[in-house]
Amino acid sequence: MAFLIAGAVLLTGMATFAAPMLTNRNSQQAKSSSPRAGNPLMEPSKLPLGVFPFDKLKDGDFAPAFEAGMKQQMAEVDKIANDPAPPSFENTVVALERTGQFLSRVQQVFNLLSAANTDDNLQKLQEEIAPKLSAHQDAILLNPKLFARLESIYKAPPAKLDPESARLLEYDYQQFVLAGAKLSPADKEKLKKLNQDDAALSAKYVNQLLAATKESALVVHDKSELAGLSDGELQAAAAAAKTRKLEGAWVIPLKNTTQQDALAELTNRATREKLFQAGWTRAERGDAYDTRATIIKIAEIRAQKAALLGQPNYAAWKLQDQMAKTPQQVFDFFAKLTGPSTARARREAAENQAVIDQEHGGFQLQPWDWDFYSEKVRKAKYDIDEQQIKPYFELNRVLQDGVFYAANQLYGLTFKERHDIPVWQPDVRVFEVFDKDGSHLGLFYCDYFKRDNKNGGAWMDVLATQSKLLGDKPVVYNVANFQKPAPGQPALLTFDDVKTMFHEFGHALHGLFASQMYPSLSGTNVARDFVEFPSQFNEHWALEPQVLRHYAVHHQTGQPISQELVTKIKNAAKFNQGYAMTEVVAAAALDMQWHTIAPGTTISDADAFEKEALQKTQLDLPQVPPRYRSSYFLHIWGNGYQAGYYAYLWTEMLDDDAYSWFVEHGGMTRENGQRFRDMILSRGNTEDLAKMFRDFRGRDPKIEPMLEQRGLTGE
Repeated sequence: MAFLIAGAVLLTGMATFAAPMLTNRNSQQAKSSSPRAGNPLMEPSKLPLGVFPFDKLKDGDFAPAFEAGMKQQMAEVDKIANDPAPPSFENTVVALERTGQFLSRVQQVFNLLSAANTDDNLQKLQEEIAPKLSAHQDAILLNPKLFARLESIYKAPPAKLDPESARLLEYDYQQFVLAGAKLSPADKEKLKKLNQDDAALSAKYVNQLLAATKESALVVHDKSELAGLSDGELQAAAAAAKTRKLEGAWVIPLKNTTQQDALAELTNRATREKLFQAGWTRAERGDAYDTRATIIKIAEIRAQKAALLGQPNYAAWKLQDQMAKTPQQVFDFFAKLTGPSTARARREAAENQAVIDQEHGGFQLQPWDWDFYSEKVRKAKYDIDEQQIKPYFELNRVLQDGVFYAANQLYGLTFKERHDIPVWQPDVRVFEVFDKDGSHLGLFYCDYFKRDNKNGGAWMDVLATQSKLLGDKPVVYNVANFQKPAPGQPALLTFDDVKTMFHEFGHALHGLFASQMYPSLSGTNVARDFVEFPSQFNEHWALEPQVLRHYAVHHQTGQPISQELVTKIKNAAKFNQGYAMTEVVAAAALDMQWHTIAPGTTISDADAFEKEALQKTQLDLPQVPPRYRSSYFLHIWGNGYQAGYYAYLWTEMLDDDAYSWFVEHGGMTRENGQRFRDMILSRGNTEDLAKMFRDFRGRDPKIEPMLEQRGLTGE
């Protein structure tokens, strides 16, 4: 709801709380309580569309703005809780939706910068402010007078509530109860302390991991060790070394995932092992950035919270408002995927080993060999490699003639780049988005290149959430970590990067198409195991023939991609899917194992826990490590996906089944796009999500289209 505070969700993340567009109305309200003049967070924006003046912002502006925002919202909440008038939907539920607009504004901007363009000051403030924001949220959710008003309305709701208002009442009541509103005063105090500790440790973890990832980048002093990399990649590695003031060196920064892109190309096996191990042990080096003690504490605290809230484990508590509902439902879902995935992965491992043996390699396949030899298998099977493909995927062309074009063909959207709007970093671009009738729909920012001061992965979040109640239009942004080219060189993408752009823009569409009265129910403010549905669904259009022909053009010759190469890409799409599915299921299983520990459990060794968890779930394939190791699993320790990483797989089931509906009904047409927009993308969280899907598809989701898309049927 509007007064709930949460962080941005990274790595295909989404907005998790509401905030107003930066209009004079909201900014003037902020200014009236400003403790310091000249703070752009507290003053009206004079810029086009009321956008935030990032060029005027200083790190020191945040702390006083946070304090003022919390103070202001608490005064608003106290006024509601102590209202002498009998509780009503308007003076309690709607009034709560209006609270915290200034604080949300501050946190939206802070979340963006602390994740995408951070520095030492912001990292320090992040750790300091996290427990304060947690305490602030608890002060609202555990306020007995406020809950008493809400509960009285919930038990005797107004007779003529419209469906969205009825949903908001149900949602608010559930969130209060899940947060502990029914606990005794003593237990509430215990919960508040646990929440603050969890928040503080999570903030510490994020900063530890960012530093660990930066420090663990592979540094090479002999160019011959990088044989196999393209000239552009070598130039980028040299530029990365120069940025770090390392003369005569090359640096390969780490992605947040276990596997690293360069492992598919490096011919020197020793270098491959060094790169893999640099990533695998990045947060386990026994230094200040070692995260293992931190994650153990977080897991134990969450188990204690679950006990206080009457649940057997944290996952049981967390899943109550999700589509899956219970941990057992998630484990049953995993069971349908583990057998087909691991069976295929074992066959893929055998194919890779056969190539090693044919070349008289004299060694057994290891995780750092997989991408290199699977690329050889792929070339042999499909006569294709990434270096053939990348010249056709120039970033700007993919964005404007691919991502935007697909949105135009499906939904009628058009885009105009704005060069008069301040951004937080020179690489950032801004586009005004127009609806099918030419009306202004919202703003879209994109920040695609990797930086040392940016969290890994890719994500979407918002600077303003759509709300008819507040009169606000959406301002959304996408962030990624593509390799920045050397100066003067084009930004060429892998096809995985292309899919990432389509994916994150699917989240953006979910935010842009929001059409809700209340910010709490708007856009991407939905369950974890639904929010990835629109984004993963949007990936399908990357290979849609009319879209692909429109953007896949050779950056030098101007020639469109050949049908032969397109066929190879499509045929190769199901290649290596045993590995791809197994690594994700393994990561999701680790998440669930960490979050189903019983309260009171003491974990002495994070590595031993991880090993046992993978064995227990039959996902301990030696050559197929989990996509994220526990120690660098940012999703679950710092970004809100705890007991929720399964959502990527769950929503893949939803998106593949929804795409099969499109295939059955004529494919990419404006009529079909409008139906998807009307029934899914514009609905936010205004009704039961299972019903929403059922209404669109005509039935409950089936897993078969997902297995078919992955090529895992018949395993």
